[in-house]
Amino acid sequence: MTTLDPIPHLTRVQETAPLIHNITNFVAMNAMANVLLAIGASPAMVHAREEAGEFAGLAQALTINIGTLSPHWVDAMIEAASAAQAAGTPWVLDPVAVGATRYRRQTARQLVALSPTVIRGNASEIMALANQSSGGRGVDSTDAADSALDAALQLARQTGAVVAVTGEQDLVTDGQRLSRVEGGHPLMPRVTTLGCSLTGVVAAFIADAEDTFSATVAALACYATAGEQAGRAAKGPGSFSVAFLDALHGLEAGALAERRLEIEHV
Repeated sequence: MTTLDPIPHLTRVQETAPLIHNITNFVAMNAMANVLLAIGASPAMVHAREEAGEFAGLAQALTINIGTLSPHWVDAMIEAASAAQAAGTPWVLDPVAVGATRYRRQTARQLVALSPTVIRGNASEIMALANQSSGGRGVDSTDAADSALDAALQLARQTGAVVAVTGEQDLVTDGQRLSRVEGGHPLMPRVTTLGCSLTGVVAAFIADAEDTFSATVAALACYATAGEQAGRAAKGPGSFSVAFLDALHGLEAGALAERRLEIEHV
């Protein structure tokens, strides 16, 4: 078993301010942009089909979130993902509520075929994407992260993507390595789109990264650490949201120094 240091990954993001192209849902746009700015990245919310593919070629990483689908947006997602694949630009798929409807499953299959670098979702979404039942309840997971371990391993091995299962405990695997990330705060699920915003942070960390798996683990660790810090200052979901942005903005190496991230081979 080996360990991972998240500090160099955070430092790289803060020093390089990667441009992250996001095709996300209506609810998440503002929050996701603010989270990316707070961590030190540069967000762009570009979803028009007429420019999505072209813009994907300019960015250091791309995120695609299927939360509020429409045919025009799906076309834009496919064009952006195709452009990213052709350019070798890393991109993250967030298969929101993928098990809920046939349209979502069909769209997700089209996007998975375009080789996402990372797939990030809750346990129910990852299980549904791997065809292991469990559709969740809307956008909410009805399964614990550990219950999706087999599905995550299967999905990683089938697609070549790093798979991140997020929840009370996060799991990250590339099909050969596995890491568990503890932390965060119980108020995090009470603030809408914090999960969607995490997808953007993962993209910021994998931009120009030498090892996508390690960068993804580091992103989740930084997010969890900020959640812990925000929880100590917050009185409820409203103040937590503000405190969380402040914690991300002020995140320093010292806050991560004692976080032990173990990697096991599977």
